[in-house]
Amino acid sequence: MSEQFERDEAGTGGGWQAVAVDLAHCVRFYSRLPVPALPFEQTPHALPSFQRLVRVIPLAGLLIGLVPAAVLGLGLMLDLGPWLAAILSVSAMVLTTGALHEDGLADTADSFGGSTREKRLEIMRDSRIGSFGASALFLSLALRIGALATLASRIDGAAVMAAILMVASLSRTAGLVPLVFLSPARLDGLSQAVGQPARETFWLAAGIAGGIAVVLGALAGLPPMGVALMLMLSGLSGLALTGFASRHLGGQTGDIAGAAQQVAEIAALIGLLTAIRP
Repeated sequence: MSEQFERDEAGTGGGWQAVAVDLAHCVRFYSRLPVPALPFEQTPHALPSFQRLVRVIPLAGLLIGLVPAAVLGLGLMLDLGPWLAAILSVSAMVLTTGALHEDGLADTADSFGGSTREKRLEIMRDSRIGSFGASALFLSLALRIGALATLASRIDGAAVMAAILMVASLSRTAGLVPLVFLSPARLDGLSQAVGQPARETFWLAAGIAGGIAVVLGALAGLPPMGVALMLMLSGLSGLALTGFASRHLGGQTGDIAGAAQQVAEIAALIGLLTAIRP
């Protein structure tokens, strides 16, 4: 299907039109946001090819992060308090993405119960959630809400909103690391269907995500050390999940990419938090 996408979109105009089409496909894939078909877009609902879309994933993450950032800012403006504002913001992110990454984290955690590679892959394909998956979801939500609430109690709302945008871009880029550096663990999974991104394109995406984080961090007045920790820890999270997937499954899956995004988001938020004292 990704090859069909490549052929169908080959006729799209170059330059900004090609970037706009890739960005539209990327936002549709990663979220439930109602992205209309562009006038020059030939296959708006085709399965995207990550061989093409990697370059715009940091920008897609930035757009997706606008919703939870706005919700948090509105909550703080209405004096709802940092904890309730953080809960509403994380809820908005889950609704915006359709719990795409949370599903991957839960399936990955549930695979801990498998004794063999084949059993682990079978568990990950099962739509039912087990105790490992439920625990992982609870911990992920709790850590993200706690980190955002603590940040909101230490810095102004605009800076926290900027941090949400930075994390949304960095974590989705980190989620690509397993897809780039490992082969698919199964031949009929989603990661196989969307294609393996080229490493050169991934490094371009990583540079864009890093540039977005540095610029937003400077504009928001966030400490440079905190921004550096966000960059470093999100990248290390992607590498850690890549190593885990290699040992655990002998390759990567879409669920592993989702788990990498979740871990990177938590790590980046905590990294920034450690650089901001009460």
